[in-house]
Amino acid sequence: MRFAPLLADRLRTKRTGHAGRSWHVDETYIKVSGVWKYLYRAIDQDGTLVDSMLSEHRDMEAAKRFLKAALEIAGHIPERVTTDGHHSYSRAIRETLGEEVTHRCNQYLNNRIEQDHRAIKQRYYPMPGFGTVESAVRFCRAFDEQRQYFRVRRRMRQPVPPLAEQRREYSAGGRP
Repeated sequence: MRFAPLLADRLRTKRTGHAGRSWHVDETYIKVSGVWKYLYRAIDQDGTLVDSMLSEHRDMEAAKRFLKAALEIAGHIPERVTTDGHHSYSRAIRETLGEEVTHRCNQYLNNRIEQDHRAIKQRYYPMPGFGTVESAVRFCRAFDEQRQYFRVRRRMRQPVPPLAEQRREYSAGGRP
């Protein structure tokens, strides 16, 4: 994990300004030294990572800090933000992003981010856990940034070819 923070910072700066106009924001739990911490994450309508942040608290101040950081990376204010309806989001969105942003609170509309949490959870569960908050921050940021970088670039509703066809295209390109 020595070079992971450097790589994550480099990938984060390359990603600046590439977020869509509709965000899905949610948090998930990560255990650090036996205590649950909150990993705030946001993706856009195409599944592109907007930002992620580990916080010790799940309150309005943490939500505001996360939205400010996400706004810096995105480079623009989204048209709408979908959350799970936690009471801290509505005020944080109004104060950070402005009144003109449409805030949708519905647990079913936010399934996209809930499913996106699965990737970090699947990687995190086999691990013995994190000893410090700093190591958890390093891991979560590096994991999200690298996963975003290597993610298949497909837009919504675009057909994805079957795996056998993808393998044929890959081998026809001169790769073994």
